[in-house]
Amino acid sequence: MTFLRSASVFCILFLLKLLSKIFYRPDFAWIGPTPQDPWADIRLVVFLNHTSLFEPVFLCGVPNRFIWRLAAHGVIPAADKTTGRPFVGLLFRFVAHHVIPITRQRDHTWFAVLDRIDPHSMVVIAPEGRMKRKTGLDLQGNPMTVRGGVADILQAIERGRMLLAYSGGLHHVQVPGRIPNLFETVRMRIENLEIADYVADQMAKGGAEQFKRNVIRDFEYRRDTYCPEESKRLQNIA
Repeated sequence: MTFLRSASVFCILFLLKLLSKIFYRPDFAWIGPTPQDPWADIRLVVFLNHTSLFEPVFLCGVPNRFIWRLAAHGVIPAADKTTGRPFVGLLFRFVAHHVIPITRQRDHTWFAVLDRIDPHSMVVIAPEGRMKRKTGLDLQGNPMTVRGGVADILQAIERGRMLLAYSGGLHHVQVPGRIPNLFETVRMRIENLEIADYVADQMAKGGAEQFKRNVIRDFEYRRDTYCPEESKRLQNIA
């Protein structure tokens, strides 16, 4: 049953990748020191600058073995508001081996995510927890901030590699609630870090009491620095 689930998820993701490669042009680049094989031993993917539910389009730039890792060992916390939608929710339940609906609160749904993490898991999370609108703010008009749950995941995983995926945003492809545009370029910058080293660095800035706050501050700084479209917007404002 587990293999059938993995195979089904892989087929869906591979089909999405093929469609994305037909209709979109990937502009992916690595940031900073990168291992010889940057897709090996990935335990955590942190997706920053969440702008659209159309983000599976970024599959056009990842290797097939990454897709298999998602299908066989992927753990994705997804907002229950999203997974509860009639069609989109059904599709999102097949973007990883374990897609766990959460309420965005630190309740039993969040601990269900942590309980799913095992030595083989690859967790994919959008730690901002909601989508950025074209205004640069969330739906309620608040600034986009990183939430602290990703710090729990870092401590649960402990070791392996982490990909920080800086999205260029997809408002030029699909504004929430509108029909998507085709034949656009989708941009991503990716940083590959050792989890144990990253946790140690953030712990060194005040210990366990400050760890979560340090992770939030660091991820927000990296997002605002490395997201390709966001960096351009900030330069234009300056």
